[in-house]
Amino acid sequence: MRWLKIGISIVLFFGAVYAVSMTFVDENKNFTIEQEINYPVDKVFTQFNNLQNFSRWNAFFSENKNLTFQYYSPYEGKGSAMTYRDKKDNDVFGDIFIRYENPEKTLKFQLFEGKKSTPYNIDLKFIPQNNKTKIVWYIHTPKQPFLKRSLNLISEDFWVDNIDKSMKNLYQLLGNKVDKEIQRESLKFDSLMVEQQDSQLLLGINVTTKNVKDALFKNIVINHNKVLNFVKMDLGKRDDEYGEPVLITDADNFKDKEVSYFYGIPLSKKEPVSDNNFSFRTLNGSKQYVIFYKGNYAGRVRAIQQLLTKAKRDTMRIGDLQQTFLEEPTTENNTIMMLSLPVFK
Repeated sequence: MRWLKIGISIVLFFGAVYAVSMTFVDENKNFTIEQEINYPVDKVFTQFNNLQNFSRWNAFFSENKNLTFQYYSPYEGKGSAMTYRDKKDNDVFGDIFIRYENPEKTLKFQLFEGKKSTPYNIDLKFIPQNNKTKIVWYIHTPKQPFLKRSLNLISEDFWVDNIDKSMKNLYQLLGNKVDKEIQRESLKFDSLMVEQQDSQLLLGINVTTKNVKDALFKNIVINHNKVLNFVKMDLGKRDDEYGEPVLITDADNFKDKEVSYFYGIPLSKKEPVSDNNFSFRTLNGSKQYVIFYKGNYAGRVRAIQQLLTKAKRDTMRIGDLQQTFLEEPTTENNTIMMLSLPVFK
């Protein structure tokens, strides 16, 4: 009994010390974090005001592979919202809202964690600095109950670490996007070139459709969306984890009334695929005749004929034509693609 009394006394003592110490800890915290990223504000801002973009690079969400997301319209700017939930831990869920937007200048978020009724208020200020952007995060944490105020002692460190990881992720993501834009600005359209292409692994679907008027392009758009949705939603791939879509077909089937093709998206490795409509296909590395084309999709025929004529003149055997869409196929009158014809002796 004596030891029990001593134990209770020790617990009460430390409880009293903790309670007294909590009187010196604020019930909520306000702090400011500044970061700089080497990309212009027009590239950076769209990664914040679109929650689908935001959740892909923000470490608070991206580091937990068990999280599932649901997005609500409008999908960017003021009024947009997102819920997240852990598939394996029912206690991990929440909502995030964009409450205010001043394009390329200011955003105001609210983050509700779990069943808490008081949110984190997160205000962001974007300051252009030539080709760089300074981002100022103003964090206002929710009020904590008296005995949980100790959480405020570590909250700032958590946010600093999280934002630091997030900005590194964003820098890498923007690097991939901007590099592609720079490469496209330097493209020479309608000039025939000879290149050595590396091998690629594609995940896609086999299709047969009519080659009448705009029916082919409409069919391509439908199947592009099918493959892209499967890669992003079912396989959970982010923008920087897959390549540009490729359509593979016979080089001269543009004359036929019916066209068969394989439409795929490059991935780094094979993964289990539960849907039998999708399959993997490997493109072996080879020497290729290449033309970059921009314009109406039907107008690509002239460029294809240039490739075939070159191969015939050089007495080369040919493989299947590869049409790589450098911009997603959405508008028939404005396609940007690389036409590649593998050639062999």
